[in-house]
Amino acid sequence: MYYTDRGIEELENRRGDEEISFTWLSEQLRVFTDLNPEFETSVDRLATWLARSDDEDEE
Repeated sequence: MYYTDRGIEELENRRGDEEISFTWLSEQLRVFTDLNPEFETSVDRLATWLARSDDEDEE
């Protein structure tokens, strides 16, 4: 298990039954990046990966 899996598991356990919009998620990523600019590249890479994840199925 990666160290980051603990945060993912906490997210799933605490909020796993909730439904959210991509607008809400995008805003939360912006707020996080504003508060933690050192993670800007990681957040950008995650957002890009999420945005393009369906592209792999089309190839």
